[in-house]
Amino acid sequence: MANPADETVKYPFTAFNFSVEINVQGVAPKVCNASFSDCDGLEMTMDVKTIREGGNNGKQLRLTGPVNFGMLTLKRGMTASFDLWHWFDKMLTNPALRADAEVVLFAGDGAAERARFVLSRCVPVKLKAPALSAKDGMVAIEELQLAYESLTLKEPSQ
Repeated sequence: MANPADETVKYPFTAFNFSVEINVQGVAPKVCNASFSDCDGLEMTMDVKTIREGGNNGKQLRLTGPVNFGMLTLKRGMTASFDLWHWFDKMLTNPALRADAEVVLFAGDGAAERARFVLSRCVPVKLKAPALSAKDGMVAIEELQLAYESLTLKEPSQ
């Protein structure tokens, strides 16, 4: 017989199974085939304005303001896929070029989708070539930073 307490337990998601899907018109439908090893910067913060009423020293009012979005930092082992570099080059000639991106968080089995973060109107703001050193046998890691205009959470269909 199943334990009823176990049915209400919500286990936290793992952070190691994810994919990044970037669609850039004219470059590639899936830039780098989602092969990123690190993803950081899925965040939004809301500005808050504090107002004090005259004569009321024991209370303050908090008004919500505009929402600010973070910078998404992606890292990957450099390969013969130069999609990131082509995208950055196209931005030089067409500054209006934007991409849509989705970061998909998977369950531990790597198949079941847990959450999908949708980023709109992404623009690459930094593309960093790998640090090179003949002393170590390290993988060459390139880094991309994206600015995005909005972030929404899309829950998987149950």
